[in-house]
Amino acid sequence: MIGDWNGTVGRVVRNRPAPVTYALIALCCLIFLIGPASGFNPSYGSGDELLAAQRAYFRRWGVVPGELFEGAPRAALTPATALFVHGSWVHLLGNMLFLYVFGTMTEDRMGRVEFTFFYLGCGYLALLGYAAANAESSQSLVGASGAISAVLGAFLYLFPRARVTSLLPFLFFLPLRFPAWVVLPFWAALQWVAAGRAAQGPGVAYLAHLVGFGLGLLYAWARFGMGRPKGGPGRAAVGDGRATRVKPAPAPAPEGENQP
Repeated sequence: MIGDWNGTVGRVVRNRPAPVTYALIALCCLIFLIGPASGFNPSYGSGDELLAAQRAYFRRWGVVPGELFEGAPRAALTPATALFVHGSWVHLLGNMLFLYVFGTMTEDRMGRVEFTFFYLGCGYLALLGYAAANAESSQSLVGASGAISAVLGAFLYLFPRARVTSLLPFLFFLPLRFPAWVVLPFWAALQWVAAGRAAQGPGVAYLAHLVGFGLGLLYAWARFGMGRPKGGPGRAAVGDGRATRVKPAPAPAPEGENQP
């Protein structure tokens, strides 16, 4: 939710329509529901049969670094198809919430067509970057976090003073509001530390987060660095020009190599 904020008085302001963001969320949810990871499709069976179906599904539609650079045309498409596949309910819902919170304003600033190509292009390159760094891996990689991380990078440049409400576990999950220029670089630093400690095998592809975040930030800087409005990129267009506030969102959902 995006809100106008002035002193201690806040009022909710409706976001402008963001059809691309909503369509991406709907498509990811639909694909998950009809796939084996949701558990709703009886055609995949149950028990060991379901686990085998999940592995085969992730391997078919996800990125397998060891196969990607062998030159097969089908494998070259997997960094795009993997953006719409998720490994669990937590993986899906966390990613979609984050896309909703940060994608609507970013789409409004970029425009629908540009945002679509930005999301898909950065997401593809984020997964490709991870695959290149782990070229021998046989683990499948799925999820939209690489693309969503790019949205975070662009959001940081476009709206650095937007207020982000965060829940910090070491402060007993108290909701605290910080500007985006504090929260998002802190998140990126955590991804950097985690990527350095990540071992080969199933887990979270932190490097895909970092590549996506860097691409999004670089794109926004290159695209919107010149000719900014007088209010600067830290102000959102919400009528009277006051600073914006982004209400609760958790940490980005992990982009992971899935082990069902």
